[in-house]
Amino acid sequence: MHASLPPPCVCVSCVFALGQRPRLSTLLAPIVLLTGHSAEVTAARFNPAGTILASASLDKSVLLWDTASCKNFANFSGNHTAGILDLQWTSNGERIVTASIDKSVGIWDAANGDRIRRYKAHQGIVNACATALNNQNAIVSGSDDRTTRVWDPRVRAEVHSLACSYPVTSVAVSHGGDTVYAGGLDNVVKVFDLRKPSEPALVLEGHADTITSLSLSPNGNFVLTNAMDNTVRIWDVRPYCPNDRCSTILTGAQHSFEKTLLRANWSPDGNFVAAGSADRFVYVWNANTRALLYRLPGHSGSVNDVTFHPKEPIIASGASDKKIYLGELDLS
Repeated sequence: MHASLPPPCVCVSCVFALGQRPRLSTLLAPIVLLTGHSAEVTAARFNPAGTILASASLDKSVLLWDTASCKNFANFSGNHTAGILDLQWTSNGERIVTASIDKSVGIWDAANGDRIRRYKAHQGIVNACATALNNQNAIVSGSDDRTTRVWDPRVRAEVHSLACSYPVTSVAVSHGGDTVYAGGLDNVVKVFDLRKPSEPALVLEGHADTITSLSLSPNGNFVLTNAMDNTVRIWDVRPYCPNDRCSTILTGAQHSFEKTLLRANWSPDGNFVAAGSADRFVYVWNANTRALLYRLPGHSGSVNDVTFHPKEPIIASGASDKKIYLGELDLS
């Protein structure tokens, strides 16, 4: 398990490596390749402080990387019996939540790798998990069993089980933990108010194929979706939206016959969004102008996940080629 520089590249997006631009971050190098997983990387997330990158893989493991040195310093494995499809940090940075093909949701102590909880209530593959920005005890998972479940790590059983008509492939939760978003094979996003969880309070319609990713904006007013119809969309989820809920449609990122769950995420300031793509590129847009800013190469397989560093102009991506790239990104 090691970090290295990628092979020399002369494409525009890699000119950092040729020393033609000043450094933008404290990253070890302008572009860094992390290797260590033995199967495709399904998720990659920085902790809230930005000091650690956690990655999940179909090899059933979670690897932790020191952001400054880009070295792998921990391997959490042995608790899932099948591949891990999603990973999130709790808001205090003390725990990691995982969603697995083995139908379970795991909660890990980020300091030592001990498993705190393993929830096994789902009856199908758990495709996605989410944590609340301002509530470390609000955890959500979505499964092929057509349910979205809400968990509190202080208790052993689920807090809510939200019924959906189709398998759930993506989830998000409001910053306070009181609203849950679920997307799936029915091409819509169901919004549940946990004070009245029996029926969705709102349904966001517009996508023409399976929704593979949900991400709440930093200010909590918008939801970012990625879908197999090859569009990335931004939705206004404020209680009294004056116009069409779908405020922005972004194109470029591709899905393929593999039908994998490709994800999209916001930058910390909410001004930019990025998405993984089946064409092996990372796409970055200005969320306000809709302009495509970057189409970043490097991976040799579908890019499953992309995430922004919480404090520095760094972007990380994980792909089916088993690799993780970290790179500086000029968003000025």
